[in-house]
Amino acid sequence: MSAKAAYLEDRGVVSVTGAEAAAFLQGLFTNDVVGLAPGEARFAALLSPQGKILVDFFVVRLDEGATPRFLLDAPRALCPDLTKKLVLYRLRARLDIADRSDELGVAAWWDGAPLAGAFRDARAPEMGWRRIAPRSEISGLGDAGYDAHRIACGTPKGGVDFAYGDAFPHDANLDLIAGVDFAKGCYVGQEVVSRVQHRGTARKRVVPVRFDGAAPAAGTEIRAGDVGVGAMGSSTGQRGLATLRIDKAEGAALTCDGRPLTADLRGFSPQGSPSPLAGNGPAAGGR
Repeated sequence: MSAKAAYLEDRGVVSVTGAEAAAFLQGLFTNDVVGLAPGEARFAALLSPQGKILVDFFVVRLDEGATPRFLLDAPRALCPDLTKKLVLYRLRARLDIADRSDELGVAAWWDGAPLAGAFRDARAPEMGWRRIAPRSEISGLGDAGYDAHRIACGTPKGGVDFAYGDAFPHDANLDLIAGVDFAKGCYVGQEVVSRVQHRGTARKRVVPVRFDGAAPAAGTEIRAGDVGVGAMGSSTGQRGLATLRIDKAEGAALTCDGRPLTADLRGFSPQGSPSPLAGNGPAAGGR
C-alpha cells in the first residue's frame, strides 16, 4: 500500500539548541526529554502552574554535532507565545531559542512505510509518521484527508477538541496518547497531573462519536436528557470526537443539536481510570 501524505500548514517549529537544552526542557515538559536519542521524538505539553495545557507538541531531537538540538512541532499560531515562554524560563541557561515557523514546516505520512528523516507519531498505533522540513520541500503534498485519518484514530486536536489554557492533560487524553511520563520527575504543573492520575479523578475525556446527517458544529452542547454532559469537537462524515463527562454519559441517551449521538466509551472508566483497552503511552506501560 502506498503511503498517504499531507502538508500540515497549521504547524510551526520552535528550535532549542545548546549544551543545557535537554535538562532545560526536561524541567518544563510533561514527557521525558533527556532519554531521547537523535532522530527520536515524543509527544508532550507545556502546562500552566495550575496544570492546564498551554500548548502541546512533538519534541524531536536532531543534534548538531556534539551540540544538543531540539525541534518542537507545535501549532503555528502558538509558536510565538511558546518561544516567549521558553525564553522567560531560560534564565541563565546557555541556549538558543527561536521560532523558525516561516522557514520550517511539518508533513505527515500514514498507511505505508516511513520516509527517511521521519519520526513516529506514537499517539495512536495507526497515526503514522511526521517530518520537519523546509516548507518549500513539503508544501506541495496537499492534504490527503489527514483530519479524517486523525479522527478515525481518535487523536484529539488542540483548539477544536479541547481548549488551550482550559483543559488538563487527562481531559485531552494526554495520559493515554503517549504525552505524559509519570516517572520523569518534576515539571511545570506536575503536582496537579500526578494527583489526578493517582486519585483516579479524571472524568472528562475526548471520545469517538457517531451521528446521522450533517455534523454538529464544534462546541455544540451534548446532552443526556436535560443535562449537559459535554461538547462536540472535530468531525468528518458521520464521525467525530467530543469531550464528555464519562461518569454522566455512560449508559445515557445522548443528543447533540437535537439529534441522537452515539459515543464509544470503550477504553474509558466512569471512575476516570483507563481500562485495559485504553492508551499506548507512558501511563499505560511506557513507549
